[in-house]
Amino acid sequence: MSNPPDQQPIVPEPLSAVNDFAHDAVLLQEAVAAVLGVKSLSHSKNEANNSLPKASGIYVDATFGRGGHSRLLLSQLADDAQLIVFDKDPTAISVARELARIDSRVTVVHDSFATLTDSLAAMGITQVDGLMADLGVSSPQIDDGSRGFSFMRDGAVDMRMDTSRGQSVAEWLMTVDEETLANVLYDFGEERHSRRIARAIKAMDSFDSTLALAEVIKVAHPKWQKGKHPATQSFQAMRIFINNELGDVDSFLEQSIAIIKAGGQLAVISFHSLEDRRIKQFLQRHSKGQYPEDEKLPMPPNRPRYFGKPKRVAPSNTEIAGNPRSRSAWLRSATRTDTAYQNEPS
Repeated sequence: MSNPPDQQPIVPEPLSAVNDFAHDAVLLQEAVAAVLGVKSLSHSKNEANNSLPKASGIYVDATFGRGGHSRLLLSQLADDAQLIVFDKDPTAISVARELARIDSRVTVVHDSFATLTDSLAAMGITQVDGLMADLGVSSPQIDDGSRGFSFMRDGAVDMRMDTSRGQSVAEWLMTVDEETLANVLYDFGEERHSRRIARAIKAMDSFDSTLALAEVIKVAHPKWQKGKHPATQSFQAMRIFINNELGDVDSFLEQSIAIIKAGGQLAVISFHSLEDRRIKQFLQRHSKGQYPEDEKLPMPPNRPRYFGKPKRVAPSNTEIAGNPRSRSAWLRSATRTDTAYQNEPS
């Protein structure tokens, strides 16, 4: 199949161009302000604000990444505060441990944020003052072709967030049947041409190269969107599936109710509709006390309201201009109410 007339052949960037994997934390000021429950941040370098009290308490960065949000949060925390950081990625954990070596307030957990309750309980922590997460794949993971997240740079078809455990996408593709693959592409990537693409992928001789995989998807895809690589949704789907990202998000959100103390804050950044829809519906449900299973009941029960009115923030035009990857991000946040948590199905 030839390229549509408005598309140019996709050429991978040279490896020399990606040796330095930088990361710009998205909605940095906004997310840290939200998890602290303030409208804007004080800056310790500004002498006029040096006298302002810093926040004490226990905070969690559930997705450390390269530490942009954590470092800014630490600058706003008092000496007796504590910050627990989670990440699946071994490289991110190495960066986090370096930070912990120079800042005793930091504790590092190499695991998914789905283990939030158990991991905190192991430290003797049952509640925290603030909980934040920046979901999805980070810029360094995308830019490092060897991780397998990129369809613009060649590498092994891996896509695991945690390369120390679990099955890679290549290993999964070797055994998955065509129908299951098509369902994954549709359910987790919202790919309308999932069956055609799945058929083409399963016809491949090997799954050793992300560029080869992306090329097969590109040729199989019958309708390209201008300015969007035709493999975008398929790569997203396989990554989300292999890392159980949506399941982890659901578990994390449900655990946040009991973990955040009254008056504490939840702040979550998402980058695609599957995640954002979950966060939106979770906060709406638990801020209104309205549950889908109650809709058809003649006398719906009086459900608890665990969160105050949710807030939503998008990146500024300035941030998008400086970091185009931020354009799809949304920050949703809410304050935990003083409603006692009841462990009941939602």
